[in-house]
Amino acid sequence: MSYSALEQHFEQLHHLQHLGAICGWDQATMMPPGGNEARAEALGTLAVLCHRQLQDPRLGDWFARAESEPLSQEQQQSLAEMRRAWRDATLLPADLVRARSLAGSRCEHAWRSLRPANDWAGFLPLFEEVVALSREAAAARSEALGLSRYDSLLELYEPGMRTQALDTLFGELSGWLPGLIAEVQEKQRLETVLSPQGPFATDKQKALGLEVMSWLGFDFHHGRLDVSAHPFCGGVSEDVRLTTRYDEADVAQALMGIIHETGHARYEQGLPAAWRRLPVGQARSMGVHESQSLFFEMQLARHPAFIARLSPLLARYFGDQPAFEPGNLARLYTRVQPGLIRVDADEVTYPAHIMLRYRIERDLIEGTLAPRHLPERWNQLMQQYLGLSTEGNDKDGCLQDIHWTDGSFGYFPSYTLGAIYAAQQAEAMQQQLGPFERLIDDDLTAVFGWLEHHIWRHASLCSTGELMARATGHVLDAAPFRRHLEQRYLG
Repeated sequence: MSYSALEQHFEQLHHLQHLGAICGWDQATMMPPGGNEARAEALGTLAVLCHRQLQDPRLGDWFARAESEPLSQEQQQSLAEMRRAWRDATLLPADLVRARSLAGSRCEHAWRSLRPANDWAGFLPLFEEVVALSREAAAARSEALGLSRYDSLLELYEPGMRTQALDTLFGELSGWLPGLIAEVQEKQRLETVLSPQGPFATDKQKALGLEVMSWLGFDFHHGRLDVSAHPFCGGVSEDVRLTTRYDEADVAQALMGIIHETGHARYEQGLPAAWRRLPVGQARSMGVHESQSLFFEMQLARHPAFIARLSPLLARYFGDQPAFEPGNLARLYTRVQPGLIRVDADEVTYPAHIMLRYRIERDLIEGTLAPRHLPERWNQLMQQYLGLSTEGNDKDGCLQDIHWTDGSFGYFPSYTLGAIYAAQQAEAMQQQLGPFERLIDDDLTAVFGWLEHHIWRHASLCSTGELMARATGHVLDAAPFRRHLEQRYLG
């Protein structure tokens, strides 16, 4: 059967992608600096091999024949996802795929030292090459798919999502978010909040993180935790690699980062084993993926009931102190304060960081913004959205994220889409199972069961809209997100 041949072919592709994922993890965590050029070449070659696997001339015939074979509903969806992956690969020539991989590896590696040095001038030539190649890829995809250049890249991360929908969504958020930020800040102005007193030894922070990961159900037989310059979740479902970064003056940064990445990891580990080596067995979209990490970090970990259970752990690892009292921790972990750094932002101001990046990356790809003007544009939007300046401070401005270094344009909207999806899931879950206070006291078993039943097991067997409608009764809907923020921060 042609469908069986397709399954075998895409399983081989999965094995190559598995190797690439682990090599990428090693590059970010353990590889010595002198190995980067060779690693970039190796990953570039691997990218070409994966691309060739997807451009195999036999695939067109196999797809045509498989359409007439007796397939189950799941196999039909699997066929559609394989066809989508094939379509995406055939849009770009192999030399462009290799050039993008090389430029991305070089730019990301240089970023690791250029960002701390606040060296925009040194970063710019590398970034200009990444942008130029990303525009070339977007142009090819745009022409073939009949989409705008930016939408053609957005399709890679959020299938079916379009700029028009994002403009409407972000316009809606912009209408009420600034007022909410101001109102919450005024409410919190008179609150007394104690900051935990360090230092917090890195080895103890790691031990605490591992214990919390166990509590959250992470399977250490199929994954591990390491350190990188930028936290991420990588690897494959059978071997999930999490990373964080530690600051001995701030225990919350690494802990909340670990909880966030554990949400990603539980989704990966919860994907259906029978489909993991095929496109249909992968995460539905990056928005859905982010909904899982933000569900863990924001909906659960900052809930008073969760914090009440976290409080004695902090005291056990770092000694009892007034700042670890549950009420103080709850106030501390829900402070709303506009800041420069996206990954440190509270959940109320976080969407502003995403709307800023969305506008910039859209204009970079569409060609209305030149890379050399990025710092100036960043500063303008930062002042507009959050009232802060990054003039002369590019390391905390346009150099702070890793995403654009390898050409991941179109990814950033997924973060706010994920926050909205997470709020929808939390609201629906509590309507069906009861309040989080009870679910957290019951050791989170029901929470994970709901997520497994409604999100994880479905992988890419249906669209994002269908997935959310079945789980929550609605497709993308910002109303639960607003209700969540108003309830948590205004009472």
